[in-house]
Amino acid sequence: MNSTVLPRAVPELLPVPAEAHPVVCSIAGVGTAVPESSYSQQEVLDLYQVTDPRIRSVFLNSAIDRRHLTLAAPGPDGRPADESQGALLRKQARQGVVLGAAALDACLADSGHTYADIGYLCCVTSTGMLTPGLTALLITELGLSTEVSRLDVVGMGCNAGLNALNAVTGWSLAHPGRLAVMLCVEVCSAAYVFDGSMRTSVVNGLFGDGAAGVTLVSMPAATAAPGPRVLRFASHIIADSLGAMRYDWDEQSGKYSFFLDRDVPYVVGAAAADVIGRLLRGTGLRRSDIAHWLIHSGGRKVIDSVRVNLGLTRHDVRHTTAVLREYGNVSSGSFLFSLQRLKREGVARPGEYGLLMTMGPGSTIETALIRF
Repeated sequence: MNSTVLPRAVPELLPVPAEAHPVVCSIAGVGTAVPESSYSQQEVLDLYQVTDPRIRSVFLNSAIDRRHLTLAAPGPDGRPADESQGALLRKQARQGVVLGAAALDACLADSGHTYADIGYLCCVTSTGMLTPGLTALLITELGLSTEVSRLDVVGMGCNAGLNALNAVTGWSLAHPGRLAVMLCVEVCSAAYVFDGSMRTSVVNGLFGDGAAGVTLVSMPAATAAPGPRVLRFASHIIADSLGAMRYDWDEQSGKYSFFLDRDVPYVVGAAAADVIGRLLRGTGLRRSDIAHWLIHSGGRKVIDSVRVNLGLTRHDVRHTTAVLREYGNVSSGSFLFSLQRLKREGVARPGEYGLLMTMGPGSTIETALIRF
C-alpha cells in the first residue's frame, strides 16, 4: 500500500558553537568499497562445514543476507585454510591498502577532488595492528604528497569513525579551504578465531570487510561547500561495561579473539537517550526534530534496542538495517555506508538535521549532529 509523506517543518537552530563559528565544516563527499567476493550466511556455513545447530541458528537469524569477506584458499579438507596471526596481519596490510585506496578514490570522486588536494589524511582500523600505519602505506602506494598531515586511529573499535571525525573536523576548521579525508578501513576477515565455540561463532557470523571515506572542507558560512555541515559531537562511556567488547589473546589458537557480551545491545540501548540529550542540549532541538538517523549497523539486537529506547520507527533506521543486511557489521565505517545510502536516496532537504551514532568497546556511544 502506498503512503504519502507530508512535508516536514524544519526547526530553526538556536546558537550552536559550530554554527556560530565564522567557518563551518561540511562533508563534501562520501564513498565506500568492499571486496569483490561475497557470501551468503548459508554459503559461509557450507564452506566451513558447520553442522552445529546452535551456530547455524546464530548465522541464519542474524538479519544478514550477505557479507563481503576475504577468505583463505581451501585446505586439504575443503574448508578455508586456518590462518596464523602473522598471515592475518599480512592480509590486513594487503587488503587494507586495496580497500582504503578504493574508498579514497570513491569519496574524492564524489566531492570532485583529486589526490593533490589532500591536506590531511586520517585512517581508522581495529582489525589489525600495522606499523607503519595505513596512512603511511596509502601515501606510499598511491604517490600522495609526503607533506600530507596524517593520523592513524587504531583499536578503538566500531565507535572509532566518529571519534576520528571529531579530530578531522577540528583540523578542517583550523585549516579553512584545505581538504581533509577520513577513511575507515576494516578487514574483519583478518581478525577471527575459528574454534567451533559459541563465543567466536557470534563474531564470525556478524562482521564483514569494508572501507568508507569522507572528505571535509571548511569555509566561511556564506560560501560553505555543499554537503551537510558538522555541528557538534557528544560522547559517553558506559564505565561498568568496560569488558563487554574486547580483544583477548587466545593462547590455544595463537590469535587475537574478539568477545561480545550478550548484554551489549541492552546496555547500549539504555544509554542512548542520555548521550543524545547532551548532544542536543542548548540547541532548542528535540529528538523528534531529527529527520535522518544514521546509526551503526552493530547487529540486529543492537539496532532494535536503540530503536525502541529512542522511540524510532523502522523507517528511521532503514539504512542501518539495509547496511547490516547487505554487508554485515563493517565496524567503524558502517555509519558512512548509511550516509551514502541517504545521499543517493535524495530525500534530505536543506535545513534538516541528521544524527550520526556509533557504538563500540568501552563500552562507548559516540554521536554527531549534522545539518543538511
